[in-house]
Amino acid sequence: MKIQESAENYLETILIIRQRKGYVRSIDIVNELDFTKPSVSVAMKNLRENGYISMDEKGYITLLEKGEEIAQTMLERHVMLTKWLIQLGVDEQTAAHDACRIEHVISKESFEAIKKHVSAT
Repeated sequence: MKIQESAENYLETILIIRQRKGYVRSIDIVNELDFTKPSVSVAMKNLRENGYISMDEKGYITLLEKGEEIAQTMLERHVMLTKWLIQLGVDEQTAAHDACRIEHVISKESFEAIKKHVSAT
């Protein structure tokens, strides 16, 4: 299923925060991405309505199965592409920034080829 890049970024951010803190609330996303509370609130509502996340009565966010799958895919791509760009001589900050953009548009076939190449070196 193809979703918008912004939704992929939110899902990946939720995963990253969860890995770091053990829990995620909307305010954590606001702080992580430096977005406004209303923007994050609208995004969380859309993700919830489309079955990517759930939110309990205390505001804790959980990735649902399809949200978790997308988040894991985006994070794997981000990490691998950043590593690859650094191996090519790109500075770490630029590599991470560029990887964040590439991860959303690269085909599965191209990503797997890069992943194989990076793993072999």
